[in-house]
Amino acid sequence: MECWSAESTNTPALQHSVFKSLLTIIGALADGLAAQAAQPARLPPAKTVAAIVTVYRHNSHAELIVSRLLESDTLDGKGKDSRLKLVSLYTDQRPTNDISRGLAASHGFRIGGTIEDALTLGTGRLSVDGVLLIAEHGDYPKSPTGNTQYPKRRFWEETLKVFRASGRAVPVFIDKHLADNWSDAKFIYDSARELNVPLMAGSSLPVTWRRPPADVRPGARIREIVAITFHTTDAYGFHALEIVQALAEQRQGGETGITAVQAVAGRAVWRAFDEKTFDVELFDAAWRRLSQPQNRGRPLREVVREPKLFRVEYGDGLRAHLLELNGAAGEWSAAWRYADDGRVESSLFWTQEGRPAMHFTWLLRGIEQMMLSGKPVWNVERTLLTSGVLDALLISLKENQRRVETPYLMFGYQPSWRWTEPPDPPPMRPWSDP
Repeated sequence: MECWSAESTNTPALQHSVFKSLLTIIGALADGLAAQAAQPARLPPAKTVAAIVTVYRHNSHAELIVSRLLESDTLDGKGKDSRLKLVSLYTDQRPTNDISRGLAASHGFRIGGTIEDALTLGTGRLSVDGVLLIAEHGDYPKSPTGNTQYPKRRFWEETLKVFRASGRAVPVFIDKHLADNWSDAKFIYDSARELNVPLMAGSSLPVTWRRPPADVRPGARIREIVAITFHTTDAYGFHALEIVQALAEQRQGGETGITAVQAVAGRAVWRAFDEKTFDVELFDAAWRRLSQPQNRGRPLREVVREPKLFRVEYGDGLRAHLLELNGAAGEWSAAWRYADDGRVESSLFWTQEGRPAMHFTWLLRGIEQMMLSGKPVWNVERTLLTSGVLDALLISLKENQRRVETPYLMFGYQPSWRWTEPPDPPPMRPWSDP
């Protein structure tokens, strides 16, 4: 019987056999790795969300945000699917053009009879990973200052009831302002902090396209911002305040707070132009960014019947002026001047005014990131500030255009977000298209 020895492995035939075996093993490992790489990466399960909305009709804010969870980010099933899954919906009002019930039948989500039902899926306990609170559009009264009184506080309090009863909270996004008045806005903010609710809010305008791509240099000193807006002050004026604040928060020191605001209207606006109580050169720079000015070369004073000028005074000396020029402007733009060298930058904040209104997709991207991570992408303090400024400006208009001091808006924050240019938008379809 031949005994094995180390020397016996040194024969050429055996060495060749070992080498072939090693090659076979290496080849199998390589094939396995290649097969694994060829398989699509396994993503974590989608997060489930409930949507609490005022109305759900075609082209409403609810439809333009929530339907992206159902019909891809291009609202036609041909785009990128969301990482969020709509499992329930509560509608506060159901007009004749409601489309929510048809979508529930075709996509299989629950229609909640109450906010509690939508959040618990009928179990009595919180059963979703996130909440979309979209109170925009619908038949609601106006406040004495002219702001639509959407039921945001009621929606919020009903949501908090479920959080408290369940002993836990999930991320919440509130579309546009936190509330139509400062008291409710501050209540929502404070109670979110008390219960550690990850909270974001705001407009799609800060995240939309800027033409040309431009932003305040991080940490730069800026002297003044001038913005152009249109339509109603409470609805579209809020968007303008959000773009101004998204620019202002990038300045040296971050946000420091706002000491006072004032709204003037009518002839007082033209006097402000004549007396140059704001930087008229910045207005000209912002005006030149409009892609479709509506005055057709006629003087603004001939075509704008009810001009408005909104002044915002920041605690660190920055000033912002917003001009509402219905009849001449139908877009948002802004210009700003640097304090160190006097240089001016400006941009058009472009929105896709037709289906699929792709600027809402970039808003949803931020919402998705918060819902998936549990951490807000941008500061809710920005929208707390703009909500308070809008309320104070409407008070100023109501009370003979007086200057309104706002010590309650003297709070600061460091921005956690900075604008990046979105990809080019897909082709636009008419608003009437599905």
